[in-house]
Amino acid sequence: MPDDARLFGSSLDPVRGSGVVNIANVITLGRLCLVPASVWLVLRQQTLVAFWLFLAAGASDAIDGWLARRHGPTRIGALLDPVADKVLLVSMYVTLAAIHVLPDWLAILVVFRDIVIVGGVLALSVLGMPVEIRPLMVSKLNTVLQITLVAAALLHAGLGGATKLLPALVWLVTASTLASGAAYVAQAARTR
Repeated sequence: MPDDARLFGSSLDPVRGSGVVNIANVITLGRLCLVPASVWLVLRQQTLVAFWLFLAAGASDAIDGWLARRHGPTRIGALLDPVADKVLLVSMYVTLAAIHVLPDWLAILVVFRDIVIVGGVLALSVLGMPVEIRPLMVSKLNTVLQITLVAAALLHAGLGGATKLLPALVWLVTASTLASGAAYVAQAARTR
């Protein structure tokens, strides 16, 4: 196969693991490009528009995941997809806290948990003790709750405070973020 085909992949003969440009990766890049637009919209108090953009990002995540499973994942897609998801979520938490829709302490907690997990994996890797992080059920629940809270917060702000679930969701996300972070730390400690 020519070098260009190996670099860019092919829809007829997917190069699993080394393709860079395929439909799933383009969709993921598009989702990543939605982050600055979403932040800008929230800062401009256009939270209802940001809500619809956030839903579109969620739909794109489902579509690119389906395409990757159907046509085979690529290394770049396996890296880019979770980065796009995390950048969007963290950006929304920080921005929604900045405009006082979500508590600032919650945004700090969400960001700190991610820093601890990524920092721990990097530190252990540098020390020659690579860690295999397996998704935990509590982490999957945490992700669902975090996404639900962002959507509810955007809708709440966009509709002028019409969402009554926000306080309960804040505490559910707090509990699941703490539980998920602790579970990952415990998982890493057990493998040592």
